[in-house]
Amino acid sequence: MSDMNSIDLIRALSVARGVPGFEDEVVEVIRKHADPALGIWEDSLRNVYLKDRDQSEHLPVIQLDAHSDEVGFMVHSIRENGTLKFAPLGGWVASNIPAHRVWVQTACGRYIPGITAAKPPHFMSEAEKRAMPEISDMSIDIGATSLEEARDVFGIRVGAPVVPHVTFEYDEPHDLMFGKAFDNRLGCAAVLETMRRLKGEELQVRPVGAIASQEEVGTRGASVTARRVKPDIAIVFEGCPADDTVVPSAEVQTAIHRGPMLRHLDARMITNPRYQRFTLDLAASLGIPCQEAVRTGGSTNGAPIHLSNLGVPVIVIGFPVRYIHSHWGIASLKDFEYGVELACQVIRRLNRGIIESF
Repeated sequence: MSDMNSIDLIRALSVARGVPGFEDEVVEVIRKHADPALGIWEDSLRNVYLKDRDQSEHLPVIQLDAHSDEVGFMVHSIRENGTLKFAPLGGWVASNIPAHRVWVQTACGRYIPGITAAKPPHFMSEAEKRAMPEISDMSIDIGATSLEEARDVFGIRVGAPVVPHVTFEYDEPHDLMFGKAFDNRLGCAAVLETMRRLKGEELQVRPVGAIASQEEVGTRGASVTARRVKPDIAIVFEGCPADDTVVPSAEVQTAIHRGPMLRHLDARMITNPRYQRFTLDLAASLGIPCQEAVRTGGSTNGAPIHLSNLGVPVIVIGFPVRYIHSHWGIASLKDFEYGVELACQVIRRLNRGIIESF
């Protein structure tokens, strides 16, 4: 697949609307872009599974994981003035939320535009201007003027999903992608592209793609996919928070344009050191740039997967994304391509004996 074809895939996945529990549009894009020769099915959580029908069922299974959901919101209630009180889905910093466009789903399933709003400064006290805003004090304004209008004319219901309203752009001369949901639609694209590249190859492992729902609210989907797939080993693709604009230069471990990031530690997993070293040494031997990180916070679907099936060696191949868990992110296509290539090279070299050595 050429770079521009990868861009088309990432664009389609990025603009799809899919907050936790409402990943339907993302599933449609995955089904549309998956290699038609692959078997594809899903479960009641909207977890999506892909596998090569021609691969032997007796080979060790490598699970290729990503998650389809993005951070967003849910309508909590409709206020008397027609604005919407909302609850966050996933980890948000309150100061990042106001003054952005969003999509709000109506009772008939159509999405309409709205704006995340807070009290204008003209009506704030000096103390309020200095304070961090509270989500409970914010609203989503769809233009309605009363509770009845929002409910009966606009068709808003309690529990409606709300998605950031963001376009996708690719600045080719500088290799920069701008858009939403790179956490983790980049991972979804990586699963599809890795499966496509390996289709028909004689491998000593059996790749099974498992794109999980509801990662942003506690890695829930992967708790199910790991039990269904029963992997012997796994690769987790993830959109990871870039740190190159927020920490001292000596501490930067996840910069854009420096290749994928392989994390040794996060809040819920110590990466299998033997599998990690195998991958890092392979990347070095092949000249594939990558970065190493030690993260004391955050987690990925690696957490439930590595504790499944009596213990599974897992690595995380992370794509650096600036300003993750906000409406907009910035990422590099070349980092994505390096990550997919590294995954393919790892899979081509794995066999039962190597897996058991981990």
